[in-house]
Amino acid sequence: VQLQASGGGLVQAGGSLRLSCVASGRTFANYAVGWFRQAPGKEREFVAAINWSGTYYAESVKGRFTISRDNAKTTVYLQMNNLKPEDTAVYYCGVGQSRSARESMYDYWGQGTLVTVSS
Repeated sequence: VQLQASGGGLVQAGGSLRLSCVASGRTFANYAVGWFRQAPGKEREFVAAINWSGTYYAESVKGRFTISRDNAKTTVYLQMNNLKPEDTAVYYCGVGQSRSARESMYDYWGQGTLVTVSS
């Protein structure tokens, strides 16, 4: 599976961005997709995940971020609203067997896209 993440950029606090993760190489609909992020000097952390049964969010983004998928386009989106400076990070998408907050549960990763939120 190959993953391509895009949509990052520079935005002011309170603004919005939509990230995309396009997958190729395997039957996409059967797999869970997760978004993680890594801020400078910090560990990679879970953001949101989606599979056939639903969605799952980190507490820090609940109510602000929405994960969705379009299986026909083999794409997962992360709509990010009311962005805060602490959301600044490189965002990565991963594909795995289950909808999990554990990084180790994902088998394939995209290259990451940088989100910078200015105050």
